[in-house]
This record gives sequence, structure tokens and C-alpha cells, in this order.
Amino acid sequence: MSAPASLQIPALPAIQAFAAADMAAVDALIRRRLASDVVLINQVAEHIVAAGGKRLRPMLLLLAARALGHQGADAHQLAAVVEFIHTSTLLHDDVVDESDLRRGRQTANAVWGNAASVLVGDFLYSRSFQLMVELDSMDVQRILADTTNRIAEGEVLQLLHVHNPDVDEAAYLRVIERKTAVLFAAATQLGALLAGADSGTRRRLHDYGLALGHAFQIADDVLDYSADEAALGKHLGDDLAEGKATLPLIHAMAHSDAATRDRLRAIIEQGDIDALPEAIAAIRAQGSLDYSRARAAEYAEAAERALDGLQDNEAVAALRGLARYATERDH
Repeated sequence: MSAPASLQIPALPAIQAFAAADMAAVDALIRRRLASDVVLINQVAEHIVAAGGKRLRPMLLLLAARALGHQGADAHQLAAVVEFIHTSTLLHDDVVDESDLRRGRQTANAVWGNAASVLVGDFLYSRSFQLMVELDSMDVQRILADTTNRIAEGEVLQLLHVHNPDVDEAAYLRVIERKTAVLFAAATQLGALLAGADSGTRRRLHDYGLALGHAFQIADDVLDYSADEAALGKHLGDDLAEGKATLPLIHAMAHSDAATRDRLRAIIEQGDIDALPEAIAAIRAQGSLDYSRARAAEYAEAAERALDGLQDNEAVAALRGLARYATERDH
């Protein structure tokens, strides 16, 4: 996908610099509104917030709003809402997945236990809805209520697929849409809503976010079999250890001979992390990493196409840059 000749598409550091002032306001708001008189809530919440990350979802909301000419405190607050929702899902995910490492640090459940992580995740969910209600917009509430419900569906759907070697690409994509892409889409759609955009423009930004979310998640699943572990900030093969069949493995199974396919099925059923070298060998033999990267690139290109027709400006260029970053990163 080519951008207009007059427009330079920035890399991630330039995008982060462009959004830095707004993101600083969001971070300050997050820290203010995390505060509780229950000490454990502060400790767990601070642990996961301090772990950093790219803050991609709130950044998307801010960039979508700026692309359409809107900045302000309401965008900062809604960006914080999106980050609270995302953070609460991370806390719950790590418990469900029994993860002990995220972004190179111990997970909250590894430090404080599962009960504390689940309950603080619930606190963050409810705090996000307090912030949302303060904005007094039924459209905002409807979008986020629908989105959080879809995320919960995605979590349950993924649970049903654990240790299931019969998951196909279509089923895998249904999980991605609900677990990851819908929150990306909500963020960009809400940015457009704050800017007072018409329904067609809101749909365009929604479609951008939905496609971008697919691209990011597929790229993440490729990295789980191909990245440098130190750069990735988590253990390689985590998906395999959890019995999750993601696209590289799904593609490899679909194209391997019967004996290899049976072996891969057994590895998924057992969540056999010791068999990671075998799984990687089968994935490489079938070109499954390249296939998965190509699928991620298709979604990234669809995200860029969704921006066609918007008036070019720095924020639109930044959104295009994030679509390209999705498939070019190494962690």
C-alpha cells in the first residue's frame, strides 16, 4: 500500500514522539485514577502499569481523534479507559494462561497469586466504566459495553480451543477478532466519535483498527516461534506450552504429511514445550512462518486502505506507520 507522495510515513519512534504530549497526559490520568485506599490494589496496578509496553491502544484512540482534528481532555480520559480495559484483560489472561513472564518481568499472578490478579483486574474493569460514565455519552458506553462483552466471548472461545488440534484458520481468526482486534477497533472508532465524524468516517476508522488488530496478533504469533526471547520479553513457545494452536502451527499441520501431522496433534494435545524444536522444524519445513507473515501483511494493507479518503495529515501518516510497524517489528 503506497501513501501519497507528499506524505512521509513515520517509524515507531517518530510516531511516539508525535503522540508524546498526549500520552504523557494519559499516563498522568491513569496514575491518578488507579489510586485506591486498598494497598494491594495500588501495588498490583502499579506493577503492571510500570511494566510499560507501547500503550498502543490509547495511542490509537488519540491518533484517530487527531487525524480528524480533535484533541483534548475527553480524548485523554477515553484513552485511559481503553488502557484500563486492556490492562484488566492482561491480568486475567496471565491467570488463565498460568504465565509467569510478561514484557520481561514477572507477571502479577507470579508475584501476588491468582486471586489478587483476578480481583485487581475486576477493579480495573469497574474503574474503566466509572471513567467512561463521567464522559456522559451513550454512544461511548454502547461501544465499550459491546466491546468488553466481545472480549469476554473471545476469552471463552480461546479456552475451548486449548489443547484442540482441530482448530482451523477460520476458528483461529474468530478468536483474534474478539480477543484483540475489537479493542483496537473500539479505540479508533471512539477517536472518530470524539471528533464528531460522520458515520462513514467512523466506520472507516473502525475497519482500520479491526484490520490492524488482526495484523498485530498474527505477527505476535509468528514471533512466538521465531523471535529472540530476550527481545520478546516472554518465553518462546508459550502458545505451544499452553496448548494453543496459532496460525504457524495450524498451517504446518494442514500441509504436513500424515506422520508429522499426527505428531503435531499430539504435541498440541499435551502442550509439550519440550517438543518446541520439532514444532519449529515442521513450521519451517512448510513455510508456515512466511505464510503467516503474508497473512499479517494482508491485514496491515487492509488497515491502510481503510484510511484512503481521509485528508492527509501527520496523524493519518502515523496511523499508516503503525500499520507498517505491525508486521516489521521483532518484538
